[in-house]
Amino acid sequence: MEENKFNYNWKLSEALFTKDKGKVFSCFACGGGSTMGYKLAGFDVLGCNEIDPKMMEAYRENHNPKYSFLEPIQTFKDRDDLPAELYNLDILDGSPPCSSFSMAGSREKQWGNEKVFREGQAKQVLDTLFFDFIDLANKLKPKVVIAENVRGLLLGSAKSYVRQIYREMDKAGYYCQHWLLNASKMGVPQRRERVFFICLRKDLAKKFLTHKDFFTYSPSLDLNFKEKEIPFKDFDSGLYGKPLNDFVKKHYNHVKTGESVGNYLRRNGFKDTLFSYQKVNPDRALKTITASESGEFRNDEPYFIHDKDIILGGSFPTDYNFLKFNVKYLVGMSVPPVMTARIAQRVYDQWLSKL
Repeated sequence: MEENKFNYNWKLSEALFTKDKGKVFSCFACGGGSTMGYKLAGFDVLGCNEIDPKMMEAYRENHNPKYSFLEPIQTFKDRDDLPAELYNLDILDGSPPCSSFSMAGSREKQWGNEKVFREGQAKQVLDTLFFDFIDLANKLKPKVVIAENVRGLLLGSAKSYVRQIYREMDKAGYYCQHWLLNASKMGVPQRRERVFFICLRKDLAKKFLTHKDFFTYSPSLDLNFKEKEIPFKDFDSGLYGKPLNDFVKKHYNHVKTGESVGNYLRRNGFKDTLFSYQKVNPDRALKTITASESGEFRNDEPYFIHDKDIILGGSFPTDYNFLKFNVKYLVGMSVPPVMTARIAQRVYDQWLSKL
């Protein structure tokens, strides 16, 4: 499948999944965003490991996985009864929960503390889940490991985690590299920045190694994307979502197009608040779709954008079955499928197809 065939507006039921590019297993599946991306790129996704029973329900409904393990990764990685198919995979994929590193919230104050990531889950230390994922990679020995996280991981004190990730991946036998990618440059109508760690097993990397700097060799991989940004007006459903609350409605007409309510309030001497409430700019891609109740609202009437716009903005298939779940939560928690598909295609073209 050529990259220009990927489409943010697609149907799961009509997509041609050739399944000829290799086998993938996904951890922290979050409803299946990454899985849809790998399928769209022509991979066979064997299944997933997920701790959230509601997310697993959505995953099973849409993907009917061969294997699905509903349990914490801490116990999953220690299993001695895993199927032989999960060893020597083409790609092990994962998006370890990342709220501890987000720029929203208390960041460093949360590190090392147990917390419930979502209602119904067990308490766990979120900022060490990445290292549990690396332990699993060390056990399964996939050819390629791909892990996604928030941009905040590259900022401030969190950089120490990045260095530790590199050290642990090296011990596990992988060359580790990371890229900060923007979904809006990859055919997704959403300005979502995420860090991707992409790691190649050392015994397979010799033919791809290039001199990165005076001391370092790493396998060459081009992840420079230059897709034209897709503005909101190109997929605006014209439908209204939930109405804004009375306080935001009061200031609605004074908030500029593309501006947050918080910026307007700050300019006018009010308390700093409501920065996550933003008036959509029809001429730009959506800003990052988050799992929170706040987000972008329409620029013509005081309503949030509709679920249909959120689905397209997340590059989810238009016939995805969200069951009874909050659409914005699931889309906000997921890696956009088309974003994953772009990366998977490059990894296949430049590495896996040449092994």
